[in-house]
Amino acid sequence: MSSRKVVITGIGMVSSLGEGWEQNWRALNAAPLAANVDSERFAPYSVHPLPEIDWSTQIAKRGDLRQMDAWQRLGVHTAGLALDDAGMKGDEALCGTMDMIVAAAGGERDIAVDEAILEAARTSNDRDVMLNEKLTTELRPTLFLAQLSNLMAGNVSIVHKVTGSSRTFMGEEGSGIAAVEDAAARIRSGQSSHVLVGAAHQTEGMDFLLTVDLGQHLHRGAMAPLWQRAESAGGGVVLGSASAFLVLEEEAHARARGARIYAAIDAVVSDQVRRDQASYAGHLADLFSPLLEQAHGALLVSGASGADFATAAEAEALQRFDGFTLRSMAAATGHLKEAQLPFAVALAALAVHHGKAYPQWSPDHDSAEAGTVTSAVATAVGFNRAEGAARIVKA
Repeated sequence: MSSRKVVITGIGMVSSLGEGWEQNWRALNAAPLAANVDSERFAPYSVHPLPEIDWSTQIAKRGDLRQMDAWQRLGVHTAGLALDDAGMKGDEALCGTMDMIVAAAGGERDIAVDEAILEAARTSNDRDVMLNEKLTTELRPTLFLAQLSNLMAGNVSIVHKVTGSSRTFMGEEGSGIAAVEDAAARIRSGQSSHVLVGAAHQTEGMDFLLTVDLGQHLHRGAMAPLWQRAESAGGGVVLGSASAFLVLEEEAHARARGARIYAAIDAVVSDQVRRDQASYAGHLADLFSPLLEQAHGALLVSGASGADFATAAEAEALQRFDGFTLRSMAAATGHLKEAQLPFAVALAALAVHHGKAYPQWSPDHDSAEAGTVTSAVATAVGFNRAEGAARIVKA
């Protein structure tokens, strides 16, 4: 089997800090960091909200825009940013042969209809009839389709004409890890020459926050330092709305078309194990070991979520290594679930491309300022399940 080099040639990003990688780069290099946190709308929970976005810059047709929910709009918009950045937007030859891998959640709900059904159910004599009436008269036709996780990939294909093979992974952070790992593996093996890979996470809805909090994962009350939330109320996770898409290419393919290369993905590791109190930190250390054992001078962009058990285990695992500079992404953006590893890889690639580490995002835990960055490791330890990491190096 051949082993081709995987390079990153396009980066699309949206987070609470801004739209596009340039805005995020500037915000993340400001010292001190000015994180965008909303602790009022969904109290007692905090979120890192999206900025104002003109969706029409990437989704030109109002009909396309109208049938998407916010999660799909965010992903399709960010995918367009990545294609623009790679110089591929509108190129029928490149987009028509481009493969696509998306990490996705389960779609949307219409909260107003949910509330109307619950209210009507209090007084209805025949709830089955009432429910059928509400579902056939209140829901827009595309809502049931929007429950399908692969609708985001479908809309990327429709709007941006990315019409090679397409696959969608589901499963919180694990899906984002699998998407990056699969995209890189396809290019290394020669199955793909260029791939669009990424995810979006839209957290600003009480229904979604309630679902996560039912598992006792969300942090409650006043914000607390990322690595110290076990001492506060709740489960430690503060979610953020964000999206990251990457254009990955085989190096020869990228150089043949004169593309700008940010960095290369050198390796991706992943797993999903039972989280035993006594052994989980050791398992994470073993998983990260191939990437961190010789990481002297590397930047480590940690995707630690703040979740009590998982974040404590990651902190313990990282203590077994030295020589790297730690930056805690969720302190800046919130935890991004499916988008966690794609976003962390994007941040790692930008640091390698610019040759510099970001300032501290979580001063209570992050390393002191570092020198030139030539490699970086991005981690994603799911707040509930799945763990993985990627190493990014200069091309």
